[in-house]
Amino acid sequence: MRRIKNPPVSRYHPTNTPSPPPPSVTPAQNTHSFGSSNSARERKWRHNSEVTLLPAARQSARISLVCVDVFCGSGFRRMLKMPGAALQCSGYPEDKLQTLTERLTCREVQTGTLLSLMGEPEQYSYPSVFVYGHRATGKSHVLLTLLTHLQLPHAAVSCVECVSAGLMFEQVLSALFGPDAASLLPRCPSLSDFVRIYRQACVQHPAQQTRYIVVEKAELLRDMEANLLPALLRLQELVDDNVTVFLLSEIVWEKFRPNTGCFEPLLLHFPDYTKAELLHILSRDSHPSHTPEFYSSYINILLGVFYSVCRDLRELRHLAALNFSKFCEPLEKGEARESDTHKLWRNMEPHLKKAMQSVYLREVSSVQWEQQQVDEKEATSLRGLSAHTHVELPYYSKFLLIAAYLASYNPARTDRRFFLKHHGKMKKTNFLKKHEKTSNHLLGPKPFPLDRLLAIFYSVVDSRVAPTASVFSQISSLVTLQLLTQVGHDDQLDSPKYKCAVSLDFILAISRTVSFDIVRYLYDFL
Repeated sequence: MRRIKNPPVSRYHPTNTPSPPPPSVTPAQNTHSFGSSNSARERKWRHNSEVTLLPAARQSARISLVCVDVFCGSGFRRMLKMPGAALQCSGYPEDKLQTLTERLTCREVQTGTLLSLMGEPEQYSYPSVFVYGHRATGKSHVLLTLLTHLQLPHAAVSCVECVSAGLMFEQVLSALFGPDAASLLPRCPSLSDFVRIYRQACVQHPAQQTRYIVVEKAELLRDMEANLLPALLRLQELVDDNVTVFLLSEIVWEKFRPNTGCFEPLLLHFPDYTKAELLHILSRDSHPSHTPEFYSSYINILLGVFYSVCRDLRELRHLAALNFSKFCEPLEKGEARESDTHKLWRNMEPHLKKAMQSVYLREVSSVQWEQQQVDEKEATSLRGLSAHTHVELPYYSKFLLIAAYLASYNPARTDRRFFLKHHGKMKKTNFLKKHEKTSNHLLGPKPFPLDRLLAIFYSVVDSRVAPTASVFSQISSLVTLQLLTQVGHDDQLDSPKYKCAVSLDFILAISRTVSFDIVRYLYDFL
């Protein structure tokens, strides 16, 4: 076998002498690309990237047989890991690495890759790493658990909480150097102020280990100052310190990269959990009153229903906790045993179908959902978004919804009879036409203009209401809640038309909350 030379050492490494390959790694595996140095991919990577992994980092990636890609610019290198094997990295105690292997289950590959990139604590690491993947794939959990358990100096900030760059600068300085360094920031700090104070703090507290900055929800950085993202990517060069920035995001780097160009970070992808991995993780939350095998069979049934539509670990964990009591009902009644999986499934199947309709929506809380399961035979039990919103609607929004229902299900010519006090005498033969035998409720709601809605609203409401912007904003809120539907084009500002999208049972419940007898005003109930 032809021996492949080691790649050039990074200018970020404290020494210029490359380390020899470890005995347990073959020469072909001890290169950055783990392949032939004459390949086009290797030559392109060497040309486009000046930074290579540290020798200690190369020695630490000794978990074999499963490949993970770590992109660097336009090239990439492959590191070999084996899932389930204990993590190995020089510079860290073996007992802590063993604990990390147990805690970070089903993420051994990504954990080993991160350890390889970080190297030993006192060595320089790569300036910036971009970690991406769907939500609930373990990005924040793996990285923060790694930094916390290994007791590495780090600062974790969330772009959701840090609405401005000044708040981010304050949290980073406070976590890395203490509150005294953060107090030196001016009231409205700029990026240059942050770099200046960081350099001063480095003089007082020189780096004994690599410092890490973890930025969660990093896609929000695109809405902040234009120079913030490029500065974070090359912060190591700006502050002249051994610091690495991890950017965690749910979008890919191609949609993240600024148009003006910037320093290219390493890219690390966290894939979605497979069905077997979700089964293994969720089975660890077994109920103490039942055997682990019984809870594992329940999780297997749950994944068989929800895995095709939902692979979010947090959502599946919520659904598992929500429906487990229904799965155990036949056991509590003595109608089945733990081995009667088919009977337990038949009892829980209708409830899983109902839960399928509200995946990700969180229309109701867990307590309300359990109450629905108890009161499911009642006709007035709450169903769906529109059925739950009436308890939270403002007072005048309820009357607006009542007026919209009357406008949708009453003919326009009947408004004079229902809402005009002195309408005069109207013969019933003229009022009710013979050919109108079909109920309007069977035909469905009809569109109505905005001025008719407001006219009925002012007639049915108890007190005088001025036509202010608050009334119109409540109409927009009803459309947003899908209680009203706007008909026609959005550019019809002069006479928009709407439809009422609620049922008769729901509007009756709304009317009772405001003591309004809506049946007296419905044309079909005359």
